[in-house]
Amino acid sequence: MLLRRLFVALRCLLPLLAVTGALAYPGADAGPKPWLPARGKPSPLAGLMLVPPSSVLQALQAAGVPFSSLGFYARRVDAKRPFAALNEEQPYVLASTAKVITSLAALDLLGPNYQWTTQAFAKGEIVDGRLNGDLLIVGGGDAMLTSDGLRRWFARLHEQGLREVAGNIVLDRFAFALDAEDLARTPHPDAERPHHVWPDALSLDEGVLRVELASLPKGRSEVRLQPLLADVQVVSSIDRGPGCYVHAAMAPASGALLKLSVVGATSPECGVQQVQFVPLSHAEFTTRAVAALWAESGGVLNGHVLDRPASDGSAVVQRDAGGEFQLPYAQHSSEKLPLVVHEINKTSNNMLARNLLLSLAPGFPLKPATLAAARERVQQWLRVQGLKDDDIEIDSGSGLSRLERAKPRAMVQLLTKAWAGASAHAFVESLPIAGVDGTLAHRFLTGAASGNAFLKTGTLLDARALAGYVKARSGKVYAVAAMLNHPDAARAMPALDALIEWLAENG
Repeated sequence: MLLRRLFVALRCLLPLLAVTGALAYPGADAGPKPWLPARGKPSPLAGLMLVPPSSVLQALQAAGVPFSSLGFYARRVDAKRPFAALNEEQPYVLASTAKVITSLAALDLLGPNYQWTTQAFAKGEIVDGRLNGDLLIVGGGDAMLTSDGLRRWFARLHEQGLREVAGNIVLDRFAFALDAEDLARTPHPDAERPHHVWPDALSLDEGVLRVELASLPKGRSEVRLQPLLADVQVVSSIDRGPGCYVHAAMAPASGALLKLSVVGATSPECGVQQVQFVPLSHAEFTTRAVAALWAESGGVLNGHVLDRPASDGSAVVQRDAGGEFQLPYAQHSSEKLPLVVHEINKTSNNMLARNLLLSLAPGFPLKPATLAAARERVQQWLRVQGLKDDDIEIDSGSGLSRLERAKPRAMVQLLTKAWAGASAHAFVESLPIAGVDGTLAHRFLTGAASGNAFLKTGTLLDARALAGYVKARSGKVYAVAAMLNHPDAARAMPALDALIEWLAENG
C-alpha cells in the first residue's frame, strides 16, 4: 500500500515538473524538463532535492504565481557546470539588475580611473577679475555633480581671478544627444518620484530639491532649501504641533518668479524634517541653481543664466573667435568610476546608471553621446564576453525599461567571468550586502545569507530580481541570478529570498 501511494504521488508530480521546469543540478540538461540520471550511472544528486525547496514552493503557491514566472541559475564561480537551474534559458525583465550589466561594461571599457568633467570657457578677455563676455559652462555627463561641489568650484574660479561676468553665464548640455524616442520606454518624470528623472549632461543634485523644516528655540521654525534657487519665493504655513510633517509644492507666481509653498507641523522633538521632490526640468532647475550659487559664492553677474540654444551650433569641443581650439578656463572633475558604480548599485540610482550608459557611446565626451551608439557598444562588449545577442538586451541601462531582459544563465555567465576580472573588487564592493546595507539592509536579516550574499536588487510593479554572489556555509562562492516576472511579483518575492537562503545553506 505504501509503495502504491509513492507511485501515485510521483506520477502526479512528474507532469508538473515537465511543464514548469525543475531545479537542475550538476550534470543536468539545460532544458526546462526535470533532471533524470543516465542509466547505469550513479546519481550526482548526492542527497540534494530533485524539486525546488518547499519554502520556494509554498511562497509561489501563497502568491498564486506559476513556476514558469520564475527563473533561477546558480554556478560556483570556479566551476563550469551549474549547481542549480530553473527556466534558465527563458528571458526575464531585469528591472534594476540591468545595472549589473551597465556597471560591468563601464568598469571594463572605461577603466577604474575614469572621471567626468564639467568645463568653463571664458568667451572674452578677463581684465581685473571681470570677464568681458559670456562664461560658458559645458556639462560632461557628471550625474553626481552637487550644488555644494559647484559652489566650491565657483569659489575657486573667483580665487583664480574670475569674479565678475559682464555678459551671461551660458549652460551647454549637448554632450548627450537624446530625442523623444530614447525616453519613451521609461517612466515620465514626476515631481514625487525623483528616481524617474531623465539623464542629462548638465544636471545638479539630480534635479532634486530638498526642503528642510527645522524647529528653533522660542517657538520659531525655519525652512531651508538645498540647493538655493534664484527667483523662488518661499511661502510657509507651519503649525507648532502636534505632529511632525512637511509638504512642499512649486507653482508659477509672476513673470520668472516661482512660488514654493511649504506646509507642515513641527515641535522641538521633531528635529529636522525633510521632503524631496523634482519641481522643474533639469534645464530650469540647473539654471536657477547656478544663478543662486554664483551669487552665494561671491560672484557678480551682470547678465543672466541661460540655456544654450541648439541653433548656436553647440559642440563639446570649443573654439575661440578665430576658430582655434580653445582650452577651458577651468575644469571640475567628478569622483572616479568605482565610487559612481558603488552609488549606482548600493542605492539603485537610476539617473546615474542612465548617464553611465550614455558615457559608453564611442567618442564621448568629444562627440555627443547617443543612446543607440551606447547600446550598440554594450552589445559588442557582451559578444566579447561570449554571449549571444538574444542572451541580454539593454535599453536604458537602469532597468526602468521593460525591454531590458536577460536569461538567468547569461547573467550568471557574465557574473562568473567578472569574478575573475580586473575590476572584481570594485564591482563586488558596490553590491548591497544581505541584511547589512543598500537596498538589502532590511532583507535577509537572519539566516545563512545574512552578511554572505552580495546582490543587486531589481523592482518593477511586475518584476522582482536578484543577481550577484552568495558565499555558502561550505565556503564556496556562487554566482546567481533569480528573476520573477508576474503581475503579482511583489507577493512572490519571498520565493526569491527562499532560493538565496537555500543556496547559502546547501551550496
